[in-house]
Amino acid sequence: MSMPRTAFTAAAALVLLAASACGGGEDGAAGQGAPGKTALYETLPDAVKEAGVIRFAGDSHPPYRIVANDGKTVTGVDKEIQEALAKALGVKSEIAIVSGLPAALSGMLSSRYDAFNGPVKDTAEREKQFDAIVWMVSRTSYLIPKSASAKVGSSGDLCGKRISGTAGSVVEDQVKLLTQWCAKQGKAAITFLPLADTNGTILAAKSGRADAAGMTESAAIDAMAKEKDAFTYVTQTDEQGAGVDQLAMLVPKSSGLGPVMFEAFKEIFKNGAYKKIVDKYGLENVAVDAPKLNTAAGR
Repeated sequence: MSMPRTAFTAAAALVLLAASACGGGEDGAAGQGAPGKTALYETLPDAVKEAGVIRFAGDSHPPYRIVANDGKTVTGVDKEIQEALAKALGVKSEIAIVSGLPAALSGMLSSRYDAFNGPVKDTAEREKQFDAIVWMVSRTSYLIPKSASAKVGSSGDLCGKRISGTAGSVVEDQVKLLTQWCAKQGKAAITFLPLADTNGTILAAKSGRADAAGMTESAAIDAMAKEKDAFTYVTQTDEQGAGVDQLAMLVPKSSGLGPVMFEAFKEIFKNGAYKKIVDKYGLENVAVDAPKLNTAAGR
């Protein structure tokens, strides 16, 4: 005997109600792989809530961003940090590959991207347009192919040499300081070769176009691990103007996302996600005890 239409409708409604109670609506979306709402979610700018995703810009910069041959798939420190931040914020994350720092900065200012992990130096000039969240530190190092004809045993031997580096990066600033040191020693100036990303700088050194490739110390260590016995590296000294650079995530001030992202960083420090990622990639020496927001203007 068939069920009367009204009874069938009531039964169907009960089934739908039960499904909703067991994971429908927002909770259901979370159960199907979408991020769950968090305490920080309600503090996000409306534009980010509507998009449901934080759009990060990123160039190729191992071990921070390791871009696969397809040009789209990204692994590395940044991918995991960004996913941890997105989880704390209750949204998703995605990375768009760009051709270096200038493209990342202009893309953020035109609202194509929400943030850029760097590693990029926190400066007072950048803080005029961006909120800068310091999440690690670095010293500049120079990767030298063992096969290079120009022998470099210390950073002082780089005077008069050609150094490749990412355009607009910390390295470009540090090479200027190293060149000033060279001049004081009566040595020849360094020629800087600006390129789009770290992979390009390493290739320039390997091909002989440059004598050394400048990068963060963690990137130099990563390159040496990937190609054993192919490289050595030297690190710029305090006397040569290096010091310790504060590396930051940049977020356009106009978006209102920066202070919220800062709170998300606090959360991943508190819940252990930051330490887990840092330990996984052997970055303990460049980690910080706590994130900081917009510190450059006061330095």
